[in-house]
Amino acid sequence: MADRRLQVFYTVAKVLSFTKAAETLHMTQPAVTFQVKQLEEFFNTRLFDRTHNKITLTDAGKIVYDYAEKILDHYEKMNSEVRELTGEVTGSLLIGASTTIAEYMLPSLLGAFKKQFEDVNIRLQVGNTDAIVAMVENNMIDLGVVEAPVYNKNLEVEVCRLDEMVLIVPHGHPLSNRDKISIEDMRKYRYISREEGSGSRSVIDNYIREQGLSYSDLNVVMELGSPEAVKMAVESDVGLAIVSRTTISKELKLGTLKALPLDPPLNRPFSHVRQKHKFRHRAVGELLDFAVDYCKEKAVEQGFRLPSEEDMEKYTSK
Repeated sequence: MADRRLQVFYTVAKVLSFTKAAETLHMTQPAVTFQVKQLEEFFNTRLFDRTHNKITLTDAGKIVYDYAEKILDHYEKMNSEVRELTGEVTGSLLIGASTTIAEYMLPSLLGAFKKQFEDVNIRLQVGNTDAIVAMVENNMIDLGVVEAPVYNKNLEVEVCRLDEMVLIVPHGHPLSNRDKISIEDMRKYRYISREEGSGSRSVIDNYIREQGLSYSDLNVVMELGSPEAVKMAVESDVGLAIVSRTTISKELKLGTLKALPLDPPLNRPFSHVRQKHKFRHRAVGELLDFAVDYCKEKAVEQGFRLPSEEDMEKYTSK
């Protein structure tokens, strides 16, 4: 019901990119450009300056942006209050998740949620942890689910479970019969890493520094952008890698990989992230409550440790 032109303009102004706005809104770039042009024609003035492949808000654009933010927020509040009065839980939610969580946790969680709340439409944005946190900060998504500590006082962060990181090697590897592995033990072997910006990479890099070493001390032969690509490379004996235990249950059952505990152990948080002061649509609240309970229930089933108050402080405050 809110003016589509205003919604599109607001998203473009938030990210200052027609391309990124099109991706966020699941529209084509020409369609985004058309909606903004329609709004500029309505006001009979330019809302963006376009120079050297960059866009900035004009003075008129800044005024429209400020009012658009208030209008869209009031629209959400109005819609939510009416729905609450009628007892309905409806609407559209945009969820962002880092790669491991999107591939291995969210499908079953969202499937279970949809069975209970059929009228809530959910769209999923997948990216590395840094990208998802930035989307939450920029109000591009309603809720983020990430796999690394988040130290941002402007965001509300709730750790739902702890995830164990392990070393994976192919069967027959010289380290495959060890009970546990230190970073020092790994140094002379080829290592496969996740890309910079991923939650896994951030947690592992920090862990390596805590052991008195650095990323450059490893024999890195490849950086890959997904857990599946990392696992395939290890199965092909390209090198060894540190991954989430959540991602390798199939490979362990099939016997294609061997998982070795790290010494000392390495755990990381799976967390829900949202803006602290943003109005919470009722559907967002229902999803958040459902996700926290579901996450903890599955963690217990799969033998993962639930976070303590000390863990919450460790992974959300600096």
